[in-house]
Amino acid sequence: MRPTGIDELDARLLLAISRTPRAGIMELARQLNVARGTVQTRLDKLRQRGVVTGFDPDLHLATIGYDVTAFVTLEISQGRLSHVVEHLVKIPEVTEAHSTTGPGDLHCRVVAHTNEHLQTLLNRILDVSGIERVSTQIALTEQIRMRTLPIIEQLIDDDGS
Repeated sequence: MRPTGIDELDARLLLAISRTPRAGIMELARQLNVARGTVQTRLDKLRQRGVVTGFDPDLHLATIGYDVTAFVTLEISQGRLSHVVEHLVKIPEVTEAHSTTGPGDLHCRVVAHTNEHLQTLLNRILDVSGIERVSTQIALTEQIRMRTLPIIEQLIDDDGS
């Protein structure tokens, strides 16, 4: 089942961008066998709708010295979530944060140079009122990297093409 608002050409465009992220509009049009204007219009609409959120480089943080990845679960006092998030967004090593169900209110991914640096980060995270409890799990190895390509491929496969 295809999500609302994504047709087969959108899916093919997203796949092409994922496979060749540095390709220009003309190259994408050639790959998809459609007009340049069609690619530009589709891409603009995907960006306006928030489907494509950016073209940031995909960085391997360990290669630039962030060898430690950890997941931090925060239990937050009632009504303090936005205050805590405002604090976390100022800490560059907090690479993502999600409100969650279950034990804990906020699940964060953080990166650090060393375990000692991680301890410093945890202290910095806790330097805001509203956090009741924190638990931390250090990642040992990455088994599946954050990915979207299989979802895009599934959108095309669902069409039988």
